[in-house]
Amino acid sequence: MTRFTPAELEAARDRLVPDVVADGLKVLFCGINPGLMTAATGHHFARPGNRFWPVLHLSGFTPRLMKPSEQGQLLAHGLGITNVVARATARADELSAEEYREGGRVLAAKVERLRPAWLAVVGVTAYRAAFADRGAAVGPQQRTIGSTRVWVLPNPSGLNAHWTAVTMAEEFARLRTAAEETPADRVTGDPSP
Repeated sequence: MTRFTPAELEAARDRLVPDVVADGLKVLFCGINPGLMTAATGHHFARPGNRFWPVLHLSGFTPRLMKPSEQGQLLAHGLGITNVVARATARADELSAEEYREGGRVLAAKVERLRPAWLAVVGVTAYRAAFADRGAAVGPQQRTIGSTRVWVLPNPSGLNAHWTAVTMAEEFARLRTAAEETPADRVTGDPSP
């Protein structure tokens, strides 16, 4: 992996990182916002301590451990990645409440357009802020966006000490099972019943 100087990482602040998306995905994973390492590399969940990629594999979503640079291969598995807030910061606490709310509106419009079977927001705090749902907990939500179901997953950041990679993988696997049970016509985006 490329090593970046602090100045190079700081230069990535506020950069936008392109989504990895397609119509009719099984699961669209949604991070809080890109970190500086993600913005510097252009690859989602690129910080070495982030557990997204290992947990994705441990939970059975991918047949092998993928590198952030292989993010485009997720589409072949019916998976994609986006963020609640598009701009890169060093920490999520640098985002304002209005950025979260606006990010929730933009995300909802994106989901209505792309029609994934599931939207999986990785981070309960981000979900609560983006969708004004203070009582949300990890797991499936009552909320839908169009025909898309919503699941809140634990934040895979290495700073989230409440969840281990194993317990996170168990929650991700619950979502994977639900996604596998989603009717095929729903996954392909075919609007016919």
